[in-house]
Amino acid sequence: MEKSLCIYFQVHQPDRLRLYRFFDIGIDSHYYDEFANRTIMRRVAQKCYIPMNKLLLELIKKHKGAFKVSFSVSGVALEQFRKYCPEVLDSFKLLAETGCAEFLAETYYHSLASLKSEESFKYQVNMHADAIRQYFGVTPKAFRNTELIFSDLIGSAVASMGYMTMLTEGAKHILGWKSPNFVYTNAINPRQKLLLRNFGLSDDIAFRFSDRSNPSWPITAEKYAGWLNDAIKNDDVINLFMDYETFGEHQGAQSGIFDFIKALPESVLRDTKIKFRTPSEVTEIHQPVAPLHVPFAISWADEERDTSAWLGNELQNEAFGKLYALEKNVMATENQSLISDFGKLQESDHFYYMCTKFFSDGAVHKYFNPYSTPYEAFINYMNVLSDFEIRVKRAKGGEAHAEAESVARKKINKPTAKAAKKSVVKRDAKKSVAKKTAVKRDAKKSVAKKTAVKRDTKKGVAKKTAVITVVKKKSDK
Repeated sequence: MEKSLCIYFQVHQPDRLRLYRFFDIGIDSHYYDEFANRTIMRRVAQKCYIPMNKLLLELIKKHKGAFKVSFSVSGVALEQFRKYCPEVLDSFKLLAETGCAEFLAETYYHSLASLKSEESFKYQVNMHADAIRQYFGVTPKAFRNTELIFSDLIGSAVASMGYMTMLTEGAKHILGWKSPNFVYTNAINPRQKLLLRNFGLSDDIAFRFSDRSNPSWPITAEKYAGWLNDAIKNDDVINLFMDYETFGEHQGAQSGIFDFIKALPESVLRDTKIKFRTPSEVTEIHQPVAPLHVPFAISWADEERDTSAWLGNELQNEAFGKLYALEKNVMATENQSLISDFGKLQESDHFYYMCTKFFSDGAVHKYFNPYSTPYEAFINYMNVLSDFEIRVKRAKGGEAHAEAESVARKKINKPTAKAAKKSVVKRDAKKSVAKKTAVKRDAKKSVAKKTAVKRDTKKGVAKKTAVITVVKKKSDK
């Protein structure tokens, strides 16, 4: 029976949002920390991409095509390679030319669009496929969603775009007693074949390789090849999926990670009957054993293997909801600058930085987080998003708003003859009413004056009567 080993690398560098300050509000997209992007990209390129690509190319040539790998490189990473490290792009092109490195499709912006908007999801997948063809001269056949996110419905949407091979996580709560080391099918569309990550063996390299407290340390190529052989004894395929930055960045060169990779192909090919294959080759050779039922989305993140790393709290959900509420208005503008910014604001990393988990996975979240707290990440993101919303409103309704404002201003400054006539009539009517009011007021004053005279007269008569009464009393005496 054929035994296969599939090694896949995720290559992604997010756009870092600078700490947003309020100037030029709604005018331009000064959202990205270009200095940080360039600095980090150059650092990771020197520590990981360039030396690792060189090593993989040497191994492919040394083993004459018997050693194979696969990549999914986000469109955002491709843009940063082009801007800051074109030599990295050249090294990936050399790997593509060997025919032993398969480049997979994914979302261009490494986004969570599959969880929210099928329209944005398909738009980005097609955009990414075009970029892979442009840069590497190959058309993607297999699909890997952002962070290995998958559900029955997401897989079905991917199959409708023509991708009949898809990678996802071998989550325990989905598999139950079943092994991840087989090919499965989508429960909705059985034509789509699924490759599941063996997270135990993958994490031995990605997280535990340099951990001296690990009972299995040090992990050598010979020891690891033995683990692979034992794991696949009764199975078909082992899928090792991991971040490419594992090599040289997360696991430094001093850990011996490059020496491990250099020795691994020879150990596997010499000591086992396992053959290195790409995802597309695996699904051509191995028949699926059963459908995989995934009603709710899974991923390769954290202990839960769900989407809570990105959408697990109120901060994340509020930001996520507000972002996608803008989708229709953004696309309606047909403004490529706005559409590009909308895509970059969808990058999963922005929501990952807002995660508030502090238990088993807290250290991992902190390691990848440029913000001191999730709340700082949320506030900064919402400031940027608010500014972006102003730009969208101006682009979508700016002309109509300006025209309406101009018309309103003309009505105020240059009234028509009819309006002016009405104004004069109203003014004259007001004057007439004021005049009548003045007459009434004068009449009231006259009446008040006469009343005062009568009152004074009565007082005088009363006074005279009092005097007469006093005189009369005296004379009587």
